[in-house]
Amino acid sequence: MNGKPDQRLSRREFVGKIALGAIGAGVASAAGKRLVAAESNPFAYELGNLAKTDPKLIGYEETGRLPALPMPARHLEIGPNNTLFAAAGNSIVSMTRDGARSLEIALGGPARCVAVAADGSIFAGLRDHIEVFDGKGTRVASWESPGPKTWLTGLSVGENDVFAADSGTRVVHRFDRSGKAVGRIGAKNAERNAPGFVVPSPYLAVRIHRDGLLRVNDPGRHRIEAYTLAGDFEGAWGKFGAGIDGFCGCCNPINFTFLPDGRSVTCEKGLPRVKIYTAEGQLESVVAGTESFPENAKVGAGEHDSDASLAGLDAAVDSEGRVYILDLVTAQIRVMRRKGTGEHKA
Repeated sequence: MNGKPDQRLSRREFVGKIALGAIGAGVASAAGKRLVAAESNPFAYELGNLAKTDPKLIGYEETGRLPALPMPARHLEIGPNNTLFAAAGNSIVSMTRDGARSLEIALGGPARCVAVAADGSIFAGLRDHIEVFDGKGTRVASWESPGPKTWLTGLSVGENDVFAADSGTRVVHRFDRSGKAVGRIGAKNAERNAPGFVVPSPYLAVRIHRDGLLRVNDPGRHRIEAYTLAGDFEGAWGKFGAGIDGFCGCCNPINFTFLPDGRSVTCEKGLPRVKIYTAEGQLESVVAGTESFPENAKVGAGEHDSDASLAGLDAAVDSEGRVYILDLVTAQIRVMRRKGTGEHKA
């Protein structure tokens, strides 16, 4: 890494170099049409009533907001003892649930994603490689980059493995805990029944579910997919649609996480919103709708000078089921609690 300030991602550049390559490899024509339209006006949403959420669907309420993070803020994670970790600016920041910062790890470039192991080891994803730190923030390793097109956007750590979502090459890299590459997941492969990810913009996330399978968002197909750790495709849920139960735009959901019982929490851009889905992929409730993020919606709709592809949300969930929403535009974290739990607003 050269230590220079992060260059804002041009969605046109990303689409031209990456997503159109996927179309050439056999992406469905509908996805191709969306991408062609996106080139002329990538986030031209007619919000109207779509930005309004039926109050009956909103199952959470805001109980507080944490101090804004360094910009750009890209990813939020929960570590041991419900400590919050954020990839923000050129650093990894850890904080308590009330926002008090306990650790700040300086990196050699913009932080893209972060994951924390059960033993407290911290894995920081920069654009093209992973750096590893102990629980006190001391660097213990810097792993070799998977390749020149690597664009890391998601990490997940298991007992023996580290999985890195690479939106640049549209795969999930599997490493052992020493950093040795042991596999690639998600590339189109008939033998593994894998369709290949469609990634029109730099949002690819990976998480290990409590059932032992990996979950990966396939944003161009508007769904969440399940894979074995070896890379066999096991199934998917999700659908395209501007309605509250679907995922709209060129590429959603952009991020996701899980509640303690395994239900999914999804995050979107364009129409920024956070929703809860059952294990079978049925919409259960809304954590926060588009009306809760007016500045984010303006950026995502192209009504702002900022790059629209940098809009959207991320979320993390603690052991008690609180949902922490990171607004990628304002770098602020909202604390959400399910209605009726008795927790007072801050």
